[in-house]
Amino acid sequence: MDHLDRLENRSIHILREAYSQFKSLCMLWSIGKDSTVLLCLARKAFYGHVPFPLVHIDTHYKIPEMITYRDRLAKEWKLDMIYGENREALDKKLTFPDGNATRIECCRNLKTEALRHTLSGEWPRYRLNHVTGNYEKDSNTEPYTGVIVGIRADEEGSRSKERYFSPRDKNNDWDIGDQPPEFWGQYKTDFAPGTHIRIHPLLDWTELDVWEYIRREGVPVVSLYFDQGNGKRYRSLGCWPCTNPVDSDAKDLDGIIEELRSGKFANIAERSGRAQDKEDGGGLEELRKDGYM
Repeated sequence: MDHLDRLENRSIHILREAYSQFKSLCMLWSIGKDSTVLLCLARKAFYGHVPFPLVHIDTHYKIPEMITYRDRLAKEWKLDMIYGENREALDKKLTFPDGNATRIECCRNLKTEALRHTLSGEWPRYRLNHVTGNYEKDSNTEPYTGVIVGIRADEEGSRSKERYFSPRDKNNDWDIGDQPPEFWGQYKTDFAPGTHIRIHPLLDWTELDVWEYIRREGVPVVSLYFDQGNGKRYRSLGCWPCTNPVDSDAKDLDGIIEELRSGKFANIAERSGRAQDKEDGGGLEELRKDGYM
């Protein structure tokens, strides 16, 4: 058994454990490489079927190719696909591109608040109708209390403080200092009623692990990750006003893996192209305490 096999086995074990322990479960799909690897692991864990809904928080500022990719894959793989949004903030133009919010405030409005209220069922959810091919308002408003997320500890500082099974309170607020210990493959899954649980099956994967797994398993990823001929590609995907590509001539998986192995980005954070991460000190951690992914 090699390194990728061990990572895969642990992630599949955590996915199955989550499914067996938590009744109202969903998986967040950001359309990026990590959550798409997580989606493929879920399909492998449950023999080609994903037994819980996929939830995407649509800010309506995603790069258009990301939404096209989301809907194509959802239809091809017959995924139970749901999206949520902060319609009030969008209608009132309380966003950074409209000039009425800082980047951090925009993230809080369009991501954190939208996620919080989509998970709770307080705001409308829109579910893909596989017969019509359109999204329709979902009649199910039951809260999702177990949420599977494709974050990695090495991606950003606050994520390194997570656990595989990480409790939040009923408002999705995260107390960093009150996380359960996880030793020797033992995970706490019995939490008090009303506890909201985030599950992180990719926590110990690295950026290189993810790309090597994508190559080995043939995981489909959006083409924004590859140089299209202008010497640039996206290393991390987000909203187009706040996400910048990196200098790179990697046109395929082998090129990306070689860049990572060479150490080209050794001193450059993976999310360095995300402008909101730089807006103020500790801003992203504060957002994550409030429920941001």
